[in-house]
Amino acid sequence: MTTTGAGADTASRTIGGSRALALLLVITGAAGLLAAWVITIDKFKLLEDPNFTPGCSLNPIVSCGNIMKSDQAAAFGFPNPMMGLVAYGIVVCVGMSLLAGARFRPWYWLTLNAGTLFGVVFCAWLTYQSLYNINSLCLWCCLAWVATIVMFWYVTSHNVREGLLPAPGWLRGFLDEFTWVLPVLHVGIIGMLILTRWWDFWTS
Repeated sequence: MTTTGAGADTASRTIGGSRALALLLVITGAAGLLAAWVITIDKFKLLEDPNFTPGCSLNPIVSCGNIMKSDQAAAFGFPNPMMGLVAYGIVVCVGMSLLAGARFRPWYWLTLNAGTLFGVVFCAWLTYQSLYNINSLCLWCCLAWVATIVMFWYVTSHNVREGLLPAPGWLRGFLDEFTWVLPVLHVGIIGMLILTRWWDFWTS
């Protein structure tokens, strides 16, 4: 077979996903969708009544209202959660499709990976803004961050193990068994940052 033919075969092959990955995408997508929905509803209520206090505004630190009123809450000129309603909805659809036995071409998996990469970078920026500029935390935002982090690492792991992303053999072997370490470590670092940022408040 010629090199051109081999390349064509690679590009045209379809790749499925395990039931575990499919369920993970459905669950994390649904969690992110729930968070985006609640934040969107509260944002509309806040626009109608500037004195409205969201239910997750529990104290000066855990204050969704402070987050919603910030400029960072509309980074692209519209409320951030409205983008989440679309993005997390797509993730749920992908997961449901995999549960139904769907198989996708490499470009589809790589596009999904790029989308989750954008999501996790955006969440990292929002985390920094929340901790060090807005000086408040939103619990629903935290749920969306965790959901995005988990789906990113598992989609990336899937693509590495399927050979869609270049990686050394030892990394593929590690991801076969220990993908869970990466999101746990990632979320753990954010948790430590939150803990240390307001250490005096948490311990008072």
